[in-house]
Amino acid sequence: MRIPEDVLYIIHRLEESGYEAYTVGGCVRDALIGLEPHDWDITTSALPEEMQACFSSLRTIETGLKHGTLTVMLHGKGYEVTTYRVDGTYSDHRRPDSVRFVRELSMDLARRDFTVNAMATRDGVEIIDLYGGRDDLKNGVIRCVGVPEGRFGEDALRILRALRFASVYDFRIEEGTSRAAFSLKDTLSNVSAERIFTELKKLLCGKGAERILLNYPEIIFTILPELSPMLTCSQNSPHHAYDVWTHTAKTVGFAPADSVYRLTMLFHDSGKPKAHTVGDDGLDHFRQHQLYSRDIAETCLLRLKSDTNTLRSVCRLVLEHDLRLPATERAVKEQMIRLGSDFFMSLFPVFRADLLAQNPALVPEKAAHVDALEKIARKLIDKNAPLSLSALAVNGNDLASVGIRGKAAGETLKMLLNEVAFDGLPNEKSTLLKRAQRANDQA
Repeated sequence: MRIPEDVLYIIHRLEESGYEAYTVGGCVRDALIGLEPHDWDITTSALPEEMQACFSSLRTIETGLKHGTLTVMLHGKGYEVTTYRVDGTYSDHRRPDSVRFVRELSMDLARRDFTVNAMATRDGVEIIDLYGGRDDLKNGVIRCVGVPEGRFGEDALRILRALRFASVYDFRIEEGTSRAAFSLKDTLSNVSAERIFTELKKLLCGKGAERILLNYPEIIFTILPELSPMLTCSQNSPHHAYDVWTHTAKTVGFAPADSVYRLTMLFHDSGKPKAHTVGDDGLDHFRQHQLYSRDIAETCLLRLKSDTNTLRSVCRLVLEHDLRLPATERAVKEQMIRLGSDFFMSLFPVFRADLLAQNPALVPEKAAHVDALEKIARKLIDKNAPLSLSALAVNGNDLASVGIRGKAAGETLKMLLNEVAFDGLPNEKSTLLKRAQRANDQA
């Protein structure tokens, strides 16, 4: 594995001052499987004050000096350098009550969460691997360092991290680690919403997300209890081949690996248990479930302290995910005007993820219909069809110049857009103003 020159410089500078230093953790893991690490973390036997003296000629940031971390700046980039340490007790299942600095790398590696994150190297050739992390990487296994109950008892977030790593790398979770995750899942209540949301988004965007959702629903429901009714909600309908939770997990896997889309699919049918009825035909029906699903998505995302853009985007996509319309130009125009062209186009990945997880026998027909809708929409966009008020050749100021103001102006603009879009009224300023005046005179 190749270590960047700046990282090697930091390691060598520490070694020249008489200390040990290694790259450690996720950067070693990713480099060993051929991925480009996002960050290079360095661990050292130097105490915090010794690190400061070693790098006194460079710009440094006291990132977390009481926990042994100093950020060294080189060529505009920061590299975290942390003293070997052992953690004290974790009374809140979130963070150690204290840390103790040590001089032995083995003691530092022993406190880490998973074997694949407990490897170190100083030169990229010799790998310090005390817990079989390299074999676990090769075999696709997430395994706790030491006793799983101890690792998860220290920091409950590690339960979600285990699921996240298994999803992102498409690994399986070792049996003992898996049992401990299930048994200690309730301790996730001690973890902040922000930390949970960060892990959840990464988990959902992993290539193994479907499998993890299907294998660990009870853990997911610990952080999102509103979703638990989906597990036992059947879908006795010609359109479906799976229960609601299985369908949901599959749609997550079919959606683009983007947190907004993956969250949308996680919540899109969450309202089905509440909307469930059985018709005279003996089939299950879920009328207007998207309304309940939107409300559940909003409740959960607010609790998880979601950013506003994600909250709004997910809730809107969930609300419109079951949009049904014929593949006609008029129907597509109506929805593009109602929703906006950009948002309407953003629905197609949702439509496709949803249909791919329904009855396989109906997928070709449904996919062809969605393709036809998208083809019509793209054609309208390509020919710059006027589908919004801003596309009209007149605006509110133009209407004001002919005496149409306030609420009347807004209603008139909507009327003009409809006539341009559907009735062939030319989108020309003089024509639109004449039509506006005539409508105003008749009012």
